[in-house]
Amino acid sequence: MKPFDIVIVGGGGAGLYAAMEAMKTNPSLNIAVLSKVYPNRSHTSAAQGGANAALANKAKDDTVEMHIFDTIKGSDYLADQDAVDILCSEAPKIIRELDNIGTPWSRLDDNTIAQRPFGGAGRPRCCYCADKTGHTILQTLYEQCLKKGVFFFNEYFSLSLSVNNSRMRGLLAMNMKTGKIEAFPAKTVIFATGGYAKMYWNRSSNAAGNTGDGQAIAYRAGIPLKDMEFVQFHPTGLRKSGLLVTEGARGEGGYLVNKDGERFMARYAPEKMELGPRDLVSRSIETEILQDRGFDSPAGKYIHLDLTHLGAELIKSRLPQIREMSMNFEGVDPIEEPIPVRPTAHYSMGGIDTDNYGRTVMDGVYAAGECACVSVHGANRLGGNSLLDILVFGRIAGHTAAEEAGKFEPGVISPEEIKAKDEELRSFMQSSGHYERYGALREELGQTLALNVGIYREASKISRGMDELSLLKERFKKIRVFDSSDIFNTNLMQVLELQNMLDLAETVAAGALAREESRGSHTRNDFPTRDDEKWHKHTIATLDNGTVKLGQKPVTMGRYELQERTY
Repeated sequence: MKPFDIVIVGGGGAGLYAAMEAMKTNPSLNIAVLSKVYPNRSHTSAAQGGANAALANKAKDDTVEMHIFDTIKGSDYLADQDAVDILCSEAPKIIRELDNIGTPWSRLDDNTIAQRPFGGAGRPRCCYCADKTGHTILQTLYEQCLKKGVFFFNEYFSLSLSVNNSRMRGLLAMNMKTGKIEAFPAKTVIFATGGYAKMYWNRSSNAAGNTGDGQAIAYRAGIPLKDMEFVQFHPTGLRKSGLLVTEGARGEGGYLVNKDGERFMARYAPEKMELGPRDLVSRSIETEILQDRGFDSPAGKYIHLDLTHLGAELIKSRLPQIREMSMNFEGVDPIEEPIPVRPTAHYSMGGIDTDNYGRTVMDGVYAAGECACVSVHGANRLGGNSLLDILVFGRIAGHTAAEEAGKFEPGVISPEEIKAKDEELRSFMQSSGHYERYGALREELGQTLALNVGIYREASKISRGMDELSLLKERFKKIRVFDSSDIFNTNLMQVLELQNMLDLAETVAAGALAREESRGSHTRNDFPTRDDEKWHKHTIATLDNGTVKLGQKPVTMGRYELQERTY
């Protein structure tokens, strides 16, 4: 195959914005996007609430500076302030560019882009398209990429970077339609593969494919991962499935209510109430359930998200997807009765360590969006900053790669390397004696993470979780793929995803055990306070002889000094 100037792994918002910006920067470039699914089915399509930008349409006194402060405070002061400055300063330009290329934003009465309140924000600045914002943005970006001549390789499972003497030569991927290993020699590669919170299994809002493929590929190639212990639990997942009920439901005025009929957030965030930051609201709900103030059911304990007082017209116009999901998955019409919810693993603040331009430590390799850690979210992401992150830094990574691709020679991937990768995959289909099944290992991974490295953590539980993860990795060596076919071998793909999640789960647990403090989404019962003296720093995870090696990196400060985080 002819070498590409840029290969982008991932067809979600970050990958598509990177491709669009790269083509805009240099239309002569040969750019490929590889995606496990068709791009318009990427997980960005599930983003409901919106994207933050200080447009001052809803609140006339909103400013970029307020957005910067809210983000830094929301991160529990672990975000790098120079990166946050870029995120928030670029936000209005990004929203307006999306508007100009056809994104159908909801509108206020004066026809300006509509904005709603979101958790941890001092002003209503979340721009939205009803409750289908990610879906509409994704369609718009995909159309632009097709128009500009980006090459798409849909239903390709990315496997590994081809590296020679620390120089990246391209990527190896499996064509899911044929089962064949194909080489993608490239001058540059951008990872935009999304998050890894699906490792938490049934208590996760993530799509089935959010298995941290990009992070795992980078990790095994020697590229550091940063702040992997910070996994955000969204406060309102549907009780049975963990599917997300957007923060926009609370932004429109929804109440959280326990079995005693209390709006209990008055105990935890008296000023912000239901619109406190996500980590605080999730802990509050979990505390209510643990202290027996939640409702009970065969599907587990839960609390109520009450929208009934908002009225049918508002719910149908601004939260139509939430109503549909509640009716289909819980048998509840939110116009008539409250929605049963509890926290669900939702977002990974950690990821591939990058600079502010998307570069990693390996020349020619970049990352953007949820698979990267730049770091703009620190210990806790504010609602509405995720879509913004993938757009701002997807654009920046695409621009940087387009400008720098000319510095690198195109890689050459040998037939021997392709054959070796094919034999590695075939080995999963051969087993003698005792073997392990995918389903059992996958279920146990989700359970051990939920029980030992969940919302509330402590050394004894995390250590037990790490022991169980080590055992699971040993058992994985005997895993068997029973489907020997080449065409859409989903059993093989599940096993490869499990391998990625097992590697990343070790970095999450190791970081959680090492960080002896509570900060943002990381809550240690045995270290209940924030320890700025010892732990105001990023954790860095690298792979060393098959095990996690932890290092540290300073947090970039700026205008805002450390202070107590209260709401």
